Amino acid sequence: MNGGTEAVSADGADLLDVLVVGAGPVGLVTAILLAQQGRRVTVLERWPRPYPMPRAVSFDGESARILAAAGVGDFIDVFGESSRDYTWRNGEGTVLFHVDVDDVGRSGWPDSTSMYQPALEEALAARAESLPGLRILRGHEVVDLADSGDRVSLTVQGPEGRGEFTARWVIGCDGANSFVRGAVSVGVKDLGFSNDWLTCDVILHGPREFRPNNLQVCDPARPRTEVSAGPGHRRWEFMRVPGESAEAFGRTENAWKLLDLFGITPGNATLERHAVYTFQARYATEWRVGRVLLAGDAAHLMPPFAGQGMCSGFRDAANLAWKLGLVLGGRAAETLLDTYTTERSAHVQHAITMSMELGRIICQTDPKAAKDRDTIMIATRERGLGRTAREPAVQKLTGGLLHRDSEGAPIAPAGELGPQGRVVHNGRAGRFDEIIGPGFTLFTTEPVGELIDCERLRTLAQLGVRTVRLIPDGVLAADGADVTDEGGVHLDHLTRTASRALLVRPDFYVYGAADDAPGLAELVDGLVARLMAAAAT
Repeated sequence: MNGGTEAVSADGADLLDVLVVGAGPVGLVTAILLAQQGRRVTVLERWPRPYPMPRAVSFDGESARILAAAGVGDFIDVFGESSRDYTWRNGEGTVLFHVDVDDVGRSGWPDSTSMYQPALEEALAARAESLPGLRILRGHEVVDLADSGDRVSLTVQGPEGRGEFTARWVIGCDGANSFVRGAVSVGVKDLGFSNDWLTCDVILHGPREFRPNNLQVCDPARPRTEVSAGPGHRRWEFMRVPGESAEAFGRTENAWKLLDLFGITPGNATLERHAVYTFQARYATEWRVGRVLLAGDAAHLMPPFAGQGMCSGFRDAANLAWKLGLVLGGRAAETLLDTYTTERSAHVQHAITMSMELGRIICQTDPKAAKDRDTIMIATRERGLGRTAREPAVQKLTGGLLHRDSEGAPIAPAGELGPQGRVVHNGRAGRFDEIIGPGFTLFTTEPVGELIDCERLRTLAQLGVRTVRLIPDGVLAADGADVTDEGGVHLDHLTRTASRALLVRPDFYVYGAADDAPGLAELVDGLVARLMAAAAT
C-alpha cells in the first residue's frame, strides 16, 4: 500500500492514532495488531521496496502465536517449517549437545520454526493491505520529529517532496540505527560483545536431506553454523578468526571456499547472498519518551545464538499493541505504557545475556579452552543431564502489570506465559486463539456467574474480557460460554496452578489467578485499578 506524501492540517483533522516508523517484520506486526483494534495507523518506511533478502531465519512458538494473532497463521506453513532439531558438534564431529524441537509446544505451535523472511514479510504486507485503517507508505524517510505533549509530528521526505504527518503516538521500529531513537535522545547500553560472521544464504540446485537439520560446529579453528532458512533455503555462517583479514573475509571467493567445508559448491548451489555481520549486544536505556516508543532493533540488539532477536521484537509488538489500544480507547491511563518498558526491558536483558553466554561457548577459538569445554559437554550429555527438547528462551514477567500481594510481589502464577491448546466451541475446532479470538481471557471450570457479581462482569465486558468455562473432552456443553478443552492443556494449567479462575492478558501472559469468589473479585478490582493508575513497578 503505497502513496504520496501528504500534509496534515494544524487543527488535527487528519490526526492519526499511531505512526509506526519502519516496515520490517516488527513494524508490520505492531501496526497490524493496532489496526485490528480499529486504530488508524500509518507506517512510514524510508526504502521504496521491501528488502529482498533474509536476515533472521527462525522464530519460536510464542512468536508463531503472535504472528497468528496478526492474521498470518494460515501462511506459516508457506514461509516456514518446523526446525526439527539442533545439534552441536566439536571440530572432530563428536556430538556435544542435541535437542529435538517439539512440533506442538507450549504456545500451540512448533517450539522453533525455520522461515524465509522475505516470504514472511510478503504475508504481513498482504495482511496489512486487507485492513482499512492501515496504510504503508514506502519511500518516505522521517527527517524530523516534534512531540507536542498531546501528539507527535513527523516531517517526512517522500517521492513528492516534504510533508508532515501527525499522530497521537509514534512507535520507532526503524532498526539498529534508529532515527526515532536518536531524535528523542535515548542512549544505548553496550555490553561489549562483538564478533564478525560471514553469512551465506544458499539455494540448492537439487533436493538434499540434512541430518541434523540445524548444526553448530564448535571448532576453535573456525566456528561455523548450518541451518534451515525456510522451505527451499539454507544458511551457512562462519566466524572470522583472530589474525584473519576483515577485508578478504567477505569476498565471494572466500564464501565459496568456506562453503566447500560442507560440500556446497557453484556446481550444486546458488549463493543468493553473502554479507559480513558484526554481532552485538546492547539495549536502549529508555523505551518510552513522552509519546514516542521504541520496539524491535531500535530498542535492542543481540547475538543470534539463542535465536531471539526478531522474537524479542515480536514480543515488543504484542506487549505494546494491547496496552496502547486501551490507552487510545480511554480504558487505561497513559502510565500503563510505562509497564511496557518495565516488562520488555527485563525480558530483553535476559535474552541478551543468554545469547552472549551461548556465544562465548560457540565462539571459543583457544584450543585448550575448547577441549575443556568439549570434555564437560560430552560428559553432561553421556550422563543424560542435557536437554532433549528445545525450551522457550523467555523468563517470567516479574515487573509491570501483574496481580500482586500487599508488599508488591507478583502472586504466582502471575507472569507465566500461558499455554495454548486445541479447543471446540459452537462446533468449531482449532487452536484456542483462532476459535475464541484476541483479548483478555478469564478461564474457569464453573459458570462465571457463580464466582463473580454482575457489576464486575460488566466491568470485564467493558475491557473486552472473554469469559470461558472449560469442560473436558466428552462432556456436553451446557451453554455458549462452554469451551471443550480437547487435549486438556488449559484444564491442566488451572489444576497445576490450583486455580478456580485464571486471567490471561492479550499478550498471553498470566495476569493473575484466584481460588475462590472473593479472590476473583480482588483480581478484577486490582486489574481495573492498575489499568487506570498503572505506574511501573
